[in-house]
Amino acid sequence: MKKRSISIHGHATSVALEPEFWAEVDRCAAARSRSVSALIRELDDVRLIQAPDQGLASYIRVWVLAQLRSDHAGESRG
Repeated sequence: MKKRSISIHGHATSVALEPEFWAEVDRCAAARSRSVSALIRELDDVRLIQAPDQGLASYIRVWVLAQLRSDHAGESRG
């Protein structure tokens, strides 16, 4: 596990993910021309609406999995 410190709406927190998940978060942020912090803030905002009982790290992992599945589906069609 690798922890990163993130500021979400002025509140400092840390998120622990496996390095492989961080690599995908980095890739997704770059693909969207966003910083990792900005992407995580956006994910946290959505999480608070869609899945308020789910932890942020778990939500990020599920989101990364959905992104990878979407990418894979796009490759299969293309």
